[in-house]
Amino acid sequence: MFAVIFTAVTGQQDQEYAQTVARMRELAFANYGCLEFIAVTEGKQEIAISYWNSEEDIRRWRSDAEHTLAQELGRARWYESYRVEVVAVRRSYAHPARG
Repeated sequence: MFAVIFTAVTGQQDQEYAQTVARMRELAFANYGCLEFIAVTEGKQEIAISYWNSEEDIRRWRSDAEHTLAQELGRARWYESYRVEVVAVRRSYAHPARG
């Protein structure tokens, strides 16, 4: 399993931002095999972590035409800065344990 960690300093976020985020989440799950997506914003700091079965799924998601447009809008309007990290999950456990 792999995780994509997106951290950002937010800029001006509007209704179009909220609609775009909802659409991107929908696409990631429906078309690219996203397993889980969690996002939190505190002040101007945002972190989003998504989980994937493979790096190939992540590459396909990154290349999606709608996602590419959303990235361009993010750079131009919604984020002052951001960082993306793709990591391999070496171990995972939970309480209570999930099947």
